[in-house]
Amino acid sequence: MDEILKKLEEQDKKIDAIYVSVEKTRKYFLWTLIISIATVVLPIIALIILLPWLMNTLTSAYSGLL
Repeated sequence: MDEILKKLEEQDKKIDAIYVSVEKTRKYFLWTLIISIATVVLPIIALIILLPWLMNTLTSAYSGLL
């Protein structure tokens, strides 16, 4: 009976270590996802906002030449 309790305690420690490792991995994947979205979505939003202003500036700068 004592041997079974030792094995259960060892398994409990290993399960706790696995849980900590899985949580670290989950947080790593979450931040990787957030950074990936930020590097793709934010430039697209900036392009949507800045493109009309840039086109207006360029067309007004070259309007006298054409």
